[in-house]
Amino acid sequence: MSPTRTAVLFDLDGTLLDSIPDLSEACRRMMAELGRPPHSLEAIRTFVGKGMVNLVRRCLVESGSAQDAEVDAAVEVFRRHYAAVNGERTVIYPGVVKALEALAAAGVPMACVTNKPAAFTGPLLERTGIARFFQVTVSGDTLPDKKPHPAPLLHACAQLAVPAAAAWMIGDSANDAEAARAAGMPVLLVTYGYSEGMSVDSIECDGLLSSLVDALPRIVV
Repeated sequence: MSPTRTAVLFDLDGTLLDSIPDLSEACRRMMAELGRPPHSLEAIRTFVGKGMVNLVRRCLVESGSAQDAEVDAAVEVFRRHYAAVNGERTVIYPGVVKALEALAAAGVPMACVTNKPAAFTGPLLERTGIARFFQVTVSGDTLPDKKPHPAPLLHACAQLAVPAAAAWMIGDSANDAEAARAAGMPVLLVTYGYSEGMSVDSIECDGLLSSLVDALPRIVV
């Protein structure tokens, strides 16, 4: 097989991995420490997508006040609890390893582009055994801007020495789609992810995937 495009950029949470159980547990511990009521796992699922600070802010907003100072303090509490559980309950979605193995065998360079902070991204990729597939990892604090800004995608392409127009973005949310459009690359969205509580059908993209394996005919021939 040979690639019809020369690189693939993947979102992490909700695309490659279901990390909601760990994120939900860290949020539960944070809220308990702050003396606030917990949120359900399904509620946390709709808070994920725009980075750790936004996740923490949503938790506070939905339980009362969320002043900047409160958010800053809560972020530090969350970081401590998430570091303790990161990867414990996270699972790889079906079809992910098969798709990554096929792309690697076809010589397609790959990058992971996530809004998750680097302190958690690397350990999670290693713990789940998929770090080996990625030549480049761009985390939420690698650059001043994160998705939906196109900068992380363009940075990944630069690191891979591949033009943005010669890459695919695969994600699960409007964040990923907006970033890809702004970067000038096609985007595929998985239907099983988080999508910040939105219907993925409502997001403009170049195709929907029920499994990452479904992307292979588009990328390698």
